[in-house]
Amino acid sequence: MPLDLPLDLPEADDITSEAQLREIYPPPQGIPVLKHLDRLDRHCRTFLARSPFAMIATADAGGDADASPRGGEPGFIKVHDDHTLLIPDAPGNRRIDTLRNVVANPRIGLCSFVPHFGEVLRISGRARITRNLPLRESLTSFGKVPATVLVVTVEDAFLHCAKAVMRSHLWQPEKWAPLEDFPSAAEIWRDHTGRNFKSREEIQVLLEESYTKRLY
Repeated sequence: MPLDLPLDLPEADDITSEAQLREIYPPPQGIPVLKHLDRLDRHCRTFLARSPFAMIATADAGGDADASPRGGEPGFIKVHDDHTLLIPDAPGNRRIDTLRNVVANPRIGLCSFVPHFGEVLRISGRARITRNLPLRESLTSFGKVPATVLVVTVEDAFLHCAKAVMRSHLWQPEKWAPLEDFPSAAEIWRDHTGRNFKSREEIQVLLEESYTKRLY
């Protein structure tokens, strides 16, 4: 529910520098500082080999940011070597937000998840897009050759603590909110695209076709 609080906040309360932030948040010490790696070690490799889901963050040349989900069989993000990840593209809606951003700005970050594991693997670096056929063919999945591959040069990698996952009860279905009164995706998209575009039933048919015939 929305907070019953006006947001005409005075600029004097805005925090505009790291020094001001550090007045509130003391500098980290110990593990949070020491855990950063500039490469992928054996633990990162094991994590990625078991991860079926990741969130990828990018931004365009102007700094407009985007976060996009990626998913596949465990290990769909391939480790080429200690400094390189390969992320094959999968069929989507052709918005290609992530790819358009990388063309304009190679900076990239990702959070990788392993089901039932609280900690999250965070990786950042630089990305480029390749359409190299031998590489794409080597990443064939379910009989489909990816159209492109994101090649990520890893500059920073570390394991993020489990507090966010624990607070959210992400892996505890008995704690999840019920969906009985939650609208379907078809209903949400009907309202977001305009009721004169397609009906909820028509959108549901399109979704089911896409999810069953164009998942891979």
